[in-house]
Amino acid sequence: MAQQLIKVPPTKNTLLRLKKQEKFLEEGHDLLERKRELLTRLVYERIGEYRRLRDASEKALAEAYRCLSITHLRMGSRGIHQAALGSELALTVDILPRRALGVEYPAVTSERIPLKPVGLLGTDASFDTTRENLANACVLLARLAEVETALHRLMEEQRKAQKRVNALKYNIIPLYRRTIHFIQSSLEEEERNTLFQVKLLRQRAEA
Repeated sequence: MAQQLIKVPPTKNTLLRLKKQEKFLEEGHDLLERKRELLTRLVYERIGEYRRLRDASEKALAEAYRCLSITHLRMGSRGIHQAALGSELALTVDILPRRALGVEYPAVTSERIPLKPVGLLGTDASFDTTRENLANACVLLARLAEVETALHRLMEEQRKAQKRVNALKYNIIPLYRRTIHFIQSSLEEEERNTLFQVKLLRQRAEA
């Protein structure tokens, strides 16, 4: 099976142009390879952070729901609903765009607001404990959401960079090299034929 070549005329100008393009592609391959390595490093860093936050969030949610179940037993659904209507915000959340190696993802910043005891008639002390634990869990979940979103987008960009690196390394650059080699061989063969013809003409002229 014949190897695929770029369909261009086998001339010296074409050869020079293809060599410049080959050099440009090799430099692009090196840049993409470095980007892929940096993305891979960031992905592994985010994976570790994601696992730590996921475990901490699961523990915080488990504790918050344990407290909520106690509050539900003591106050009932209606009592919790009425008390929640008069509760103030427990935290503030800000979302801003952030970029890393050309990958954009939301940066989530959450801050706790000191809780004031509800102190309503019919409420239980466990209600404030539940609010505190739920607010703490929300802070962790906000951070987890940022890390998880960033991780997914970094992994997607890393896969794209890997595909481009492979395409350049195994398809595009070899295609250019084969074409350059073919043109060089064609030009050398043409030069040999020309020299041979010149030699024949000299021999005939001398004869």
